[in-house]
Amino acid sequence: MSFLKTKDLTFEYIRRDDEGNVESVVTAVDNVNLDVHEGQFIAILGHNGSGKSTLAKHINAILYPTEGAVFVDGMDTKDKEKLWDIRQRAGMVFQNPDNQIIGQVVEEDVGFGPENMGVPTAEIWSRVEESLRAVGMYEYRKNSPNRLSGGQKQRVAIAGVLAMHPKCIVLDEPTAMLDPNGRQEVIRAVRGLNEVEGITLILITHYMEEIVHAHRVFVMDKGRIVMDGTPREIFSQVDKLRELRLDVPQVTMLAHELRKKGVDIPEGILTRKEFISEIKKLYGKVY
Repeated sequence: MSFLKTKDLTFEYIRRDDEGNVESVVTAVDNVNLDVHEGQFIAILGHNGSGKSTLAKHINAILYPTEGAVFVDGMDTKDKEKLWDIRQRAGMVFQNPDNQIIGQVVEEDVGFGPENMGVPTAEIWSRVEESLRAVGMYEYRKNSPNRLSGGQKQRVAIAGVLAMHPKCIVLDEPTAMLDPNGRQEVIRAVRGLNEVEGITLILITHYMEEIVHAHRVFVMDKGRIVMDGTPREIFSQVDKLRELRLDVPQVTMLAHELRKKGVDIPEGILTRKEFISEIKKLYGKVY
């Protein structure tokens, strides 16, 4: 069943002068069609300015289409009467967790969303515990967010969205401001939400290592979807990704370069474990 569907979605940023006259028009999203099913882990890749973050903001009805339409759980985002329902079903996590964390204590911050929704107090605390445990932050529930690392803060921000019981979480470059350890913490947590809780994930990123476990990958350039496939299908096209100014995981690049040198190793290697397995097969053949 489709959770998210976009039909010929186009969005234009319009710049006007002081008198309201149009000075310039930039098409950030250009005729995009997506169909995301409930429970999927979807990754949307692209270099800076490709339109991926603008697309993400349509899923939560932060932006509305200039042309075309966006449907979230069957609801048209242009229907203002459905705005509250849409934002309950599709939660957003942004780059900087400091922009989302407002509480002085972790558990109070996580409970803020459900409280605003009118959830009974006993249920709020149940959701707070459930959400913090899901992202591995329960032991920090009494801490001040100011004393947490970047990765820990981002996991608290995710817990705050999770406590509102969304069907989908849209993560707009959630690890862009984190160090490698923080990135691993966050991606491990969100993968668990998808695999254990069955929550639909839409991850906007330009870090290739983060999407190797996605069910489907869309690559954007100049506002359009230019590549679409599984992680293996996408990573098998190293040269095309480089043309789009995107990196690939080091192990994928290593396998690609070895293949160009005549080594009989498949394209689209995703992990170190897989690379080692293929090398062992080759070693066994040679020796």
